[in-house]
Amino acid sequence: LSRSMDTTPKLRPAERLVFFTDAVVAIAMTLLILPLLESVGEAAQDGLDTIGYLVENQGRLVAFTLSFVIIAAFWRSHDRLFEPVEHQDNALLRLNVAWMFTIVWLPVATALVGSMPTDPLQLVLYIGTMLATSLLTLAMRWWLGHRPELVASGHHFDPSGFASMAVVSALFAVALLLAVLIPGLGYWAMLVLLLGAPLDALLARRRRP
Repeated sequence: LSRSMDTTPKLRPAERLVFFTDAVVAIAMTLLILPLLESVGEAAQDGLDTIGYLVENQGRLVAFTLSFVIIAAFWRSHDRLFEPVEHQDNALLRLNVAWMFTIVWLPVATALVGSMPTDPLQLVLYIGTMLATSLLTLAMRWWLGHRPELVASGHHFDPSGFASMAVVSALFAVALLLAVLIPGLGYWAMLVLLLGAPLDALLARRRRP
């Protein structure tokens, strides 16, 4: 009777979730290259040489490189976040699955860049996907900070880590607004992400006694 009346959510090991997430990220990073592989065949049929191919597909090449680096950065952030995590609950599972969805969608958004003319919707799909990934990382960080039973004994999440992630999310939001609101700026708006390290260092100095 006591077992049937127990409504405490069951905690499951987080190890399989982490392994599954790593596999999803690896597949997403691999999918980024597929449009470039197809464009090589198209270039060969059109009689382009190597220089001609690189010039004609420079937009795709830049988008591939940028997306690859950003997915790697998101994975590294996720890896550090889950390093002390030993258990998962339903909320953490849902947040992580949503995070994986944004990662898997990013190759589709990347394929649009350089293949089609830049328009506001394309900017929203590309930069907005990265903003969603960042916000979901922030949400998982917040949830783990409020569920100490999910992390290893003796570990606690430093509030400064939440502030650093919030800065990244804010910069993605600023980049999206600038890209959509300022005609002709386009993906150059993402240069505001370079402010992440200086802002993080500034916050670290302000936190020092």
